[in-house]
Amino acid sequence: MKKVLAVGLSGIVVAVLLAGCGDASVDISKENSSVAATTGTEEAVEVFGPHKDLNQEPVPLKVERVGEHEVNVEMTAQITDIEIAKGKMYKAWTFNGEAPGPLVVVNQGDTINFKLVNIDPAIPHSIDLHAVHTAPSKNFADIMPNEDGTFTYPANFPGVFMYHCGTDPILSHIANGMHGVIIVKPTDGYPTDNLVDREFVMIQNEWYKYNDHDAFLNSEPEHVVLSTKALKDGDRNTNGDTFSLKDEPLEAKVGERIRLYLNNMGPNEVSSFHVVGTIMEDVYVDGNPANVLKGMQTIMLPASGGAVVEFVVTEEGNYPILTHQFKHADKGAIAILKVTAE
Repeated sequence: MKKVLAVGLSGIVVAVLLAGCGDASVDISKENSSVAATTGTEEAVEVFGPHKDLNQEPVPLKVERVGEHEVNVEMTAQITDIEIAKGKMYKAWTFNGEAPGPLVVVNQGDTINFKLVNIDPAIPHSIDLHAVHTAPSKNFADIMPNEDGTFTYPANFPGVFMYHCGTDPILSHIANGMHGVIIVKPTDGYPTDNLVDREFVMIQNEWYKYNDHDAFLNSEPEHVVLSTKALKDGDRNTNGDTFSLKDEPLEAKVGERIRLYLNNMGPNEVSSFHVVGTIMEDVYVDGNPANVLKGMQTIMLPASGGAVVEFVVTEEGNYPILTHQFKHADKGAIAILKVTAE
């Protein structure tokens, strides 16, 4: 195991609504060391050279509770093809072959022993967990290709937090897919726990022109997407794409109270989160039970911002879940909650 102590800090909408780096010196810009490759039905794109023909099978997340207040978490940095729109593949930089990465759930007060295994053969990667207190230069360190590192942190505040790769250029690592959610469950729960019937995790992220740092800096996203991550065995688990949560809606029954754990990965845009046809009765900003709002129509999620929202569905039908910035909804950021009778 080696730790390199370097840190980087540098119209479907209408229809739905009416009916829903070998080493750190490697240049990762697409203009350098690039090769032509065809993905799906898309036109040829220039893939970063060392990643040509690389499509690593997703490695499962490993979470093991080793004590009442101690948990081991192991994640893998890898390169895996993700379908972000129908027929459009993206050679994503990922955690565990998912983009967004897999959901991590721990308890308030836990000590996290975190291991990152980097199987990307070309680029260093790292982890930045928004849920912890630590010295970034020590515990958000770069892990070089084909190496691993282990770090320990306390998770003392409850909430719905972003994690992401913190290796320079951070924007490229996040925009290429290296982001996800860690939920720190509050010790005393939420005041509404006994009222909730169903829970889902919802994540928003953006996709730009493949591995184009100038596009990440200066262009509008090509796709803005939603995904859901499994809270328990049997739950849906999707990547961030324009179609999965429309083609196969989330499901609920009339009269149920729904809880959503939300986070906006960005990396650049805010999310004006809204559920059509209901009112968010309770909103816990950043997922902290101390930060409660009542009767909200829309909740603003800055890049990396989280929330827990709860609402009741009172009639049968399809309830669009979206960002009320409709240029982004038009680019894909809509999911459907299908509500049926008892």
